[in-house]
Amino acid sequence: MDNQRLILFVVFSFSLLLLWEAWQAKDLPPPQETPAPVQQAASGVPAATQGTQAVQQPDQQAPQSTGITAGARAIVETGVMRVEIDANGGDLRRLELTGYHEVDDSKRTLVLLQDKADRPYVVQSGLLWGLPTHKDVFQLAPGTYKLSGESLSIPLTWTNPENGVSVEKTYVFHRGSYQVNVTEKITNSGSQPVQLERYGQLVRHGQPPVGESKFMYTFTGPAVYTDAAKFQKIKFEDIADGDAEFQKLAKDGWVGMLQHHFVAAWLPKTGTDRTYYTEKLSEDLFSAGYKQPYGTLAPGQTITLNSALYIGPQIQKNLEAAAPGLDLTRDYGWLTPLAAPMFWVLEKIHAFVGNWGWAIVIFTVLLKLALFPLSASGYKGMAQMRALGPKLQKMKEMYGDDRQKLHQAMADMYKKEKVNPLGGCMPILMQIPIFIALYYVLIAAVEMRGAPWMGWITDLSAPDPFYVLPVLMGITSIIQVKLNPTPPDPIQAKVMMAMPIVFSVMFIFFASGLVLYWLVNNILSIAQQWYMNKKFDSGSAATHAKK
Repeated sequence: MDNQRLILFVVFSFSLLLLWEAWQAKDLPPPQETPAPVQQAASGVPAATQGTQAVQQPDQQAPQSTGITAGARAIVETGVMRVEIDANGGDLRRLELTGYHEVDDSKRTLVLLQDKADRPYVVQSGLLWGLPTHKDVFQLAPGTYKLSGESLSIPLTWTNPENGVSVEKTYVFHRGSYQVNVTEKITNSGSQPVQLERYGQLVRHGQPPVGESKFMYTFTGPAVYTDAAKFQKIKFEDIADGDAEFQKLAKDGWVGMLQHHFVAAWLPKTGTDRTYYTEKLSEDLFSAGYKQPYGTLAPGQTITLNSALYIGPQIQKNLEAAAPGLDLTRDYGWLTPLAAPMFWVLEKIHAFVGNWGWAIVIFTVLLKLALFPLSASGYKGMAQMRALGPKLQKMKEMYGDDRQKLHQAMADMYKKEKVNPLGGCMPILMQIPIFIALYYVLIAAVEMRGAPWMGWITDLSAPDPFYVLPVLMGITSIIQVKLNPTPPDPIQAKVMMAMPIVFSVMFIFFASGLVLYWLVNNILSIAQQWYMNKKFDSGSAATHAKK
C-alpha cells in the first residue's frame, strides 16, 4: 500500500469510527426504570449523611412533590447572562447566555437552563436535617435586576418560627463572569443545636442539545473531578442501570453537567469532606451533585457557608481560573497533550488576525511547513512509485496471475532502482495523530461557535450551508489521487477514486471550520506533491540522459 492510500485509509477509518460513535449514541435504547439508590430520597432531595449522631432529630420525610413548580422570580441581567431565580427552593430555573445563539437558530439566544417539562435543566441547592431544601419556599423581592457595578447580590430568606432557625441564601453575580458565588447564612435563634449539611445538585434531562449534528459525537452528561481520580465522565445510561463508577468521597473537586461547548458545575469549598452522587429521578431525568457536612450550630450562633457555580461556555482561561481540573471539561480525549498546545497556537494567531477562519488557514500553512521534512519523504516515495508505474504495469501483463513471480520481479526492481515502497509510511503515520488532534481542537473549541470566516460562512462550528467547502474539498482530493501512482489493481484504483467522493458527502455534515482546514491542507498537499513529482521527474530524466 503506497503512502497516499495509507493516509486516506487511516483517515477514512477514523471518519467511519466517528460516524459509528455518533450512530451508537443516537440509537441507544432509553434507559429502563430502576429503583432510586437507597442513600437518596426518591424526591430528588439527597438523604442526610449518616455517621455522626445528630443532636437535633431531623425530619426524614422528603417533600412529596416531585415536579418543578414555579413561584415568584428575580431576573438578573449581568451582560453575559440572563438568570431567573425562583422562590421555590431558590433554584436557578432559567439561564440565557447572551453572547451565544442556538445551534438551529442564529436569531435566538442560547438557553442553557430551563424548567420546561419536556427538557428540564435546573440548578438546585439546600440544607438537610430539617433546614430548607429545594422543595421549600423562600422569600425574595421579585423583579428585574441589572448589574451596574462590579457585583450584584440577590438575597433569599427562609425562617422556621417553630425552632427559631433562619437562613439567608444569597447569589452573587460578577461583571463579565460566568462564575456565581452562593452563600447561606444560617442563624440559630432557638434553644436546640442544629445539624448542618449542605448539598448542591444539577437536574437535567438525558438528551443531547437540540440541533447538534448526529455526525459529530460529543459527550452529554455528568462529570466529577477529584485530585485523586481526576476527570471522570458518567453516562446517563450507567446511572439508570446503577453502574455509574466514580470517586464518591473526597476533600476536593467539583461535580458538573457537560454538553457540547458548555458546562454547569458546582464548585464546593476545597479542604472539607464531601460526597458526590448521581441519581435517576424519573424517566429521562437525572441529578448529579454533592453533599457536604459542617457539624452542628449551637443556639445563638451564626455561620455562613460558601460555595460557587460555574455556568457558561468552555473557554479555556475561564475554566482554569474557576477551579482545578475544570478545564478538562473541554475534552480533547487521549490526544490532549498534543491538542492543547495546538489550540494555544491557534488562539495566538487569532489574537493577531482577529478572525478564526483566517486563523485556521494560517495555522494549517504553518503546520504544513513544520511537517514538511516528514511529509517530503512520503511524497518522494510516491513520486518514485509514480515513475515506476509503467514498469509495474508491464510486469503485471508479463506474469499475469502468477503472483509469486510478480512479487519477486517487483522486489528485484525496487532493489535495483533503490526504491523502498514503504519508506514514506512512517513519516505519514507520524502525522495522523496531529490531524486527529486538530479535529478534536476544532470540534471542542467554543470560540468557533458563531464565529464567521467570510461571505457565506457565518458560523465555523456549523456545516457549510451551501456545500461549497465540501465540494471543493472533494475536487482537491480527486486531484491528489490523480497525482499519485495508479494502483495496478483496477478495483483498488476505483476505490481510491471513490474515497474523495465519500469524504465530500460525509463532510457536508461536519463543521465548516474542520472542512476549511482539510481544504487548505489538500491545496498545500497538491502543491507539495506537484513540486516533488516535477523535481523527481527532472532528476530521473537527467539520470537517464547521463546513462
